[in-house]
Order: sequence, then C-alpha cells, then structure tokens
Amino acid sequence: MKFGFSGGGSDGPTPVDQGMISEVRAYWEALRQGDMLPRRSMVDPRGIANALEHSFLIERIAPGLARFRIAGMAYNDLMGMDIRGMPISSLFLGEARMRLQMELERMFHGPSILTLELGSERGLGRPPMTARMVVLPMLGQQDDCNLAIGCIEITGEIGRVPRRFTIEGALIEQVSHSPRAAAPDALATKAHQPAQDHAFAEAPTPYSPPHTTPGVPYLRLVKG
Repeated sequence: MKFGFSGGGSDGPTPVDQGMISEVRAYWEALRQGDMLPRRSMVDPRGIANALEHSFLIERIAPGLARFRIAGMAYNDLMGMDIRGMPISSLFLGEARMRLQMELERMFHGPSILTLELGSERGLGRPPMTARMVVLPMLGQQDDCNLAIGCIEITGEIGRVPRRFTIEGALIEQVSHSPRAAAPDALATKAHQPAQDHAFAEAPTPYSPPHTTPGVPYLRLVKG
C-alpha cells in the first residue's frame, strides 16, 4: 500500500502495513450506506477483532481537540498507563501538536479520512520506532461528525515508555457525505460468534421499553 504523504521522510524503519489499518478501514467502509457516515452505534468491536488492540475511538471536544473514549492495549503499552479520557495529543511531542490539531479539524470538518506517518524521539532506552495511523470520521448521537474510529500500526520496539510521536507526513482524503440520517443499524450487522468482553467495547446502554397504555399490548396479532 502506497501513500502520497505531505512532509519530510524519516530515517528510521519504514512502517509496514500489517493489515490492521486495512481491516479497520474496510470495516468502516462496510458500515457506510451510500454516502452516509457510519454512526457509533453501528460499530461492533468483533468486526475488527484482529485490529482491536491497536484501535481507538476519539471524540471531538473543541476545534482541533479530541479525547480518547476507547483505546486498545497498544496505546497503554506506548504510554505506560490507561489513556482513556486523555487527549489524543498526549501521544505526540509538543512540536507536533499544532499540526495534529490542524489535521484533525480538517478530518472532522471535511469530513475526510486522515492518515498520518509518524516518527518518534530516540535516545537511551528508546530504539528507532515509526508508525502509521488512520483516523476515520463517524456520526455522534446528534448526527454531528464529532467522533472518529482509528488504528495505529507500529514498526520497531517501544522500549522505555512513554513513547511519543512526531508527524512525518499527512494524507487527507475527502469523503462524500450525505446529510441524511444513517440507515438502520440492522443493515450493517454482520454475523459473528457469541460476544466476549473486549477493551474496545463500551458499556451497553440500558434498554427502556416503549410507553404503552395500561391494558393495551404493544404488539398485536392481526388475522386476515
């Protein structure tokens, strides 16, 4: 897979597509109904099982700023802590954060697919390491584009934590987007084995039964 990134290259190891980014992106594409962005409620973590530990869900909280709502164990390994609730900028060195804010805002506003090629600081206990990250826009509860699902693939050893990234290049791919509401979740459902607990899964929303008039059943059988 080749990308036309803007920005300089890195003298470290070249990131290798291990298939995780491809899996997440293909799943995101499968959830789209025509030109509509997928909703968060459509995502089943079992659909990206092979990339789950390297996947994340972020929420836009201000222009150019987003925080992790969910993150796989790969991010804990990078930072040496649970990063849920932390800003995505915590993965980046200070000089890269302004660029990150700009690219994130372009991604949410586009909406667009954002792909970043990343380098990292080196030193004692910090061997050469590069990565590639993809961020894919999604709709929130109010049908606003304020969520995104993503994935990171790392080449090299993490070494001493925390490890933070520089941005070596960025690719923005504009996506068509219809303002209409997304199709029912059932249309995007895929057959899977019974569910198991995953770090990427959020707690389920409690079910509230519809209001009915006492004595009147919600469903009726009508015979012809």
